[in-house]
Amino acid sequence: MSPKILLNSWWWVSSVLNNDVKQFGKKFLLDGNEETCWNSDQAPNGSGQWVVLDFKEAILPKELHLMFQGGFVGKTCKLEAAYDEQQTDTFSSIMEFYPNDDNSRQISFC
Repeated sequence: MSPKILLNSWWWVSSVLNNDVKQFGKKFLLDGNEETCWNSDQAPNGSGQWVVLDFKEAILPKELHLMFQGGFVGKTCKLEAAYDEQQTDTFSSIMEFYPNDDNSRQISFC
């Protein structure tokens, strides 16, 4: 993905572990450093953790690259998108995927 697109984007996360943004904050989600990571708190009532990326311009994803810390992988993950600029809180499902529980970089094709 073009660095320009990432620079012009916003992102939000469901939570940060113990509110420790200096060690586990969202800035580590897309920093490209395998030694850092975003860590979330456990979601209440099993609602799950989430990440929202707002690219400010239409993109067509072809691949999704993820890396989980071993033992902390999402069991059922979904890629969703908002297609209407007026309704950015309404998401449509693109795909579900089931990542491996290890530290490897994983690629899912959209």
